[in-house]
Amino acid sequence: MNDASGDEIDRLVSGSAQRDDPSLGAAPDNASRNGSRKIEHILRIPIVMQVVVGSATMPVSNLLKLGRGAVVPLDHRIGEPVDVVVNGRIIARGEVVVVEDDNTRFGVSLTEIIEPGIGGRLD
Repeated sequence: MNDASGDEIDRLVSGSAQRDDPSLGAAPDNASRNGSRKIEHILRIPIVMQVVVGSATMPVSNLLKLGRGAVVPLDHRIGEPVDVVVNGRIIARGEVVVVEDDNTRFGVSLTEIIEPGIGGRLD
């Protein structure tokens, strides 16, 4: 998502679109209904969420040598926080945990929420 559409979403959620758009009507009830519909649309937008456990840099020749059972050392160590990324932007950091109901699965417990504009993009 580009920054222009992010600004538009911020504008819609904050309600400034209602103040700026005369077609939305002046009645507070009408404005709140329109705002609710816009938020409902925004809440249905699909996102791509990733948890980055680590990364590795290697020459293509080493990549071609990888096979089943190969171990690729990552730049993160056990116990270091992992990055939670949404649509290419770091939004939080956390630690890997085992899911309580199913110990064959793992998840991420968030330990830090990154302020908007601080996290940067992973592109």
